[in-house]
Amino acid sequence: MSRTIIHLDQDTFFVSVERLQNSILNGKPVVIGGLGDRGVVAGCSYEARMFGVHSAMPIKMARMLCPDAIFIRGDMQLYTKYSNTVTQIITEKAPLFEKASIDEHYIDITGMDRFFGSQKWASELRQFIIKETGLPISMGLSLNKTVSKIATGEAKPNGQINVDTQMVLPFLDPLSIKKIPMLGQKTYVKFRTMGISSIKTLRNIPKDIMEQMLGKNGISIWEKANGIDNTPVKPWLEHKSISSETTFETDTIDIQHIKSILGQMCEKLSYRLRKKQQLTGCVTVKIRYSNFDTHTLQQSVPYTAFDHILTPVCKALFEKLYTRRMLIRLVGIQFSKLVHGLQQLNMFEETPEMISLYQNIDKMRKKYGYQAVLRAGGGR
Repeated sequence: MSRTIIHLDQDTFFVSVERLQNSILNGKPVVIGGLGDRGVVAGCSYEARMFGVHSAMPIKMARMLCPDAIFIRGDMQLYTKYSNTVTQIITEKAPLFEKASIDEHYIDITGMDRFFGSQKWASELRQFIIKETGLPISMGLSLNKTVSKIATGEAKPNGQINVDTQMVLPFLDPLSIKKIPMLGQKTYVKFRTMGISSIKTLRNIPKDIMEQMLGKNGISIWEKANGIDNTPVKPWLEHKSISSETTFETDTIDIQHIKSILGQMCEKLSYRLRKKQQLTGCVTVKIRYSNFDTHTLQQSVPYTAFDHILTPVCKALFEKLYTRRMLIRLVGIQFSKLVHGLQQLNMFEETPEMISLYQNIDKMRKKYGYQAVLRAGGGR
């Protein structure tokens, strides 16, 4: 059965939110990121991109390329609020959706064409989001996630493109291979040295040759170039989460020991988030008393994957939750409302030293194992 997939992407999301707060920024080059010379660009406006500025670029270089840009230290709490507003609108209207990142959603509306008209429904949803939030948003509509995502890229800024099944290959063929999702820089350079620049040229390479060149990744790239993608839209649920819990050998009332355990669990879960390039938007702490009564308390947080931010939240939730002064049998932590996102999403909040510390710690853990580097005392 042919599917119908919508891809929605909030254009220059951080900048767009800032412009809602301050209209003076409209039409001007804006760069969001750490303000020090060693900071990193987390997002920028189209006006800044015209000067060569792009995400993950050092702020120092961005200042050189575009000295007249307005540089802003971002507000992750504000961006999280707007991201959740968009998600809530989609939740109320869409039958099945996936929140792919803080500013990106996939919606599966297969079968709705019989009742509403897919293109009409999708267009009305996009216009409703724009009206309710004031944010520009681009949209692609096609038969799978890959083609709809590429269509969204071509619809930017603030536009929409519908690619019918019979138009998929004519739409993809003239585009640069750079447009293929998840095609990395090294693979791009390899193809360019072979004289391959367009998707049409790439898709005409025999599938077995692609597999010989790049293994399973070669098959995936070949399929995307041919408009093939059977990846499902994975339901995004509030309870999509990762968790950890500890049952004590002996029931305890040692608060410092319990907090230390919470810190260790939080540190390990945060590392798992960063390893998978995920962020959490909600923290839940669980305690089970010696009589097996179990209680939980949760708190929404600005999207993050840093344990020095999440650990104090976990410990504060425990302090609020632990009211009966009974022996505790078990404690647990859950991170939910997970979205995909690069660490750069938090770079405007942190000092360059803190970012560098996390990067080096994660590098050592990846090489030598998680136990290679641990916080003293189970986190702060």
